[in-house]
Amino acid sequence: VVLLSCFSTTAFAKFDDMHDDNEANGWKLQKNDARHKIKVYVKNEEGQKIRSFKVEAIIDAPIEALLRVQSDVDNYMRWYFSTLEVKLLKKVSTKEFYFYVVHDAPIGMPDRDVILRTVIEPMSKKQPYVQLKMTSTPDYIPLRPPLVRMEAENYTVRYTPLSKTQTLREVEGFINLGGSSPAWAINFVQRSAPYVTMVGLARMVQLPYYRESKEPLDFAYME
Repeated sequence: VVLLSCFSTTAFAKFDDMHDDNEANGWKLQKNDARHKIKVYVKNEEGQKIRSFKVEAIIDAPIEALLRVQSDVDNYMRWYFSTLEVKLLKKVSTKEFYFYVVHDAPIGMPDRDVILRTVIEPMSKKQPYVQLKMTSTPDYIPLRPPLVRMEAENYTVRYTPLSKTQTLREVEGFINLGGSSPAWAINFVQRSAPYVTMVGLARMVQLPYYRESKEPLDFAYME
């Protein structure tokens, strides 16, 4: 019954246990969506009751279009998992910014908020991909009761162009809802959020606003 109204039926497709080469280093394949070309992995961290996640997708869009979606912070609500509010707080430079998110928490739990610092590592001759590192900064703004400030929503996003029309997007990270959060709730979010978000992004990037724009990118993704 948790958050059923927030997701499509696709988002709750069966998570099959499958074998994969990643299991050698602790990653277990939890979902293989061949239709959307998305794979979701989880890993049990030593000494932790909650898990890390990793999601990989081949998206039928040029890297520039995906970076436009990634730059459009105020529209993250249209594709981010279970999101009630998103706001760009500060653009520090063309390679760093802070943004604020309010998440709709599972039933029976207060909604969560988080401030994320994003640092961009541009693509270059030595680095054939764009990488963004997002790190929670809980003390960046005052608390907003009754919202509970998340302890962590830390992840790395990597965009690697495969061709002029396809891009590999990889996300790896860790979520801690903070407050009094049962392990089942955290693990549910860790399992569901990466997949739902990736599907949302793959749909969002098909909009002409992102695919056809000729405007310069807001951030320095290329060197």
